[in-house]
Amino acid sequence: MEEKRVKRFKEVIHRRQPGLTVILENVHDQHNIGAVLRTCDSVGIMEVFVLQSIEDFKVTKVTLGKRTSAGARKWVDVHLYNDIEKCFAHIRSKYDKVYATHLGTDSKSLHELDLTESVALLFGNEERGVSQEALDKCDGNFIIPQAGFIKSLNISVAAAVTLYEAYRQRDVKGFYTDNPLLNEKEQADLFTEYLRRHDERVNNKHIEAS
Repeated sequence: MEEKRVKRFKEVIHRRQPGLTVILENVHDQHNIGAVLRTCDSVGIMEVFVLQSIEDFKVTKVTLGKRTSAGARKWVDVHLYNDIEKCFAHIRSKYDKVYATHLGTDSKSLHELDLTESVALLFGNEERGVSQEALDKCDGNFIIPQAGFIKSLNISVAAAVTLYEAYRQRDVKGFYTDNPLLNEKEQADLFTEYLRRHDERVNNKHIEAS
């Protein structure tokens, strides 16, 4: 690998955010999933959870086209679950808080959330939103401030707006610069793993259910 490429790998790894993730519940459009994956990679997210818990959407495999995922699937680990209990058990083992995009009486503005803490952000189905079962497992709800007549955003747009607010908050604390969240050993281990993925040119279009 060229030195320029090695330097790029190390820069990206230095900026990875192990305390931030996204959950996509019953999102069925592969283009939306792919777009969210690209945004996740761009803000340093290392893994994403795809939960297909409603019978209408329940699948054992999600296939993303090359154009849809734009290579992000290689660098962002995707966990596909059909069982909501197993999915949240995995999430709770690694993240302290879970916040859902949901318009409720107790919803906070996105800008009121502390997105520098260990947090998972839940986005629901394109039409139905987040299920009540999933909402019951969250620590709170939030909305994205809007000024227009239409009170909803496309799922991939909502995720992008939310994740770049997280980026802004984390950047202020130096998580992307002089206060990285991965220690030197963790960065070295991730560098080795990314080299393996690069060299093997792993086919990442298919996401299998856990």
